[in-house]
Amino acid sequence: MMTSVDTDLMRVLADPLRLRIVALLARETLCTTHLVEETGAKQTNLSNHMKVLREAGVVETEPCGRYVYYRLRPAVFEALAGQFADLARTARATAGANLKRSCP
Repeated sequence: MMTSVDTDLMRVLADPLRLRIVALLARETLCTTHLVEETGAKQTNLSNHMKVLREAGVVETEPCGRYVYYRLRPAVFEALAGQFADLARTARATAGANLKRSCP
């Protein structure tokens, strides 16, 4: 059985600024203004990254007056962690079996 990891989500999280945003949102719910201050990114650049994170289901929004607050969706990361845990279990289970294909 093939164990897979969500490659689309990995691509989304591979961007250094998006990963920084995720790390910030793991600690607290923040609005765009806070994220601009924390990351030093330009507003338009940050908005584009937030759109990618929203479309990937990584964050959810909460309108609050003229601001939009963002929070992480922990289930997304739990699912991804589970996929990596499955890979680790598979590797551990086969490590002692000396399974290796012979070269032609």
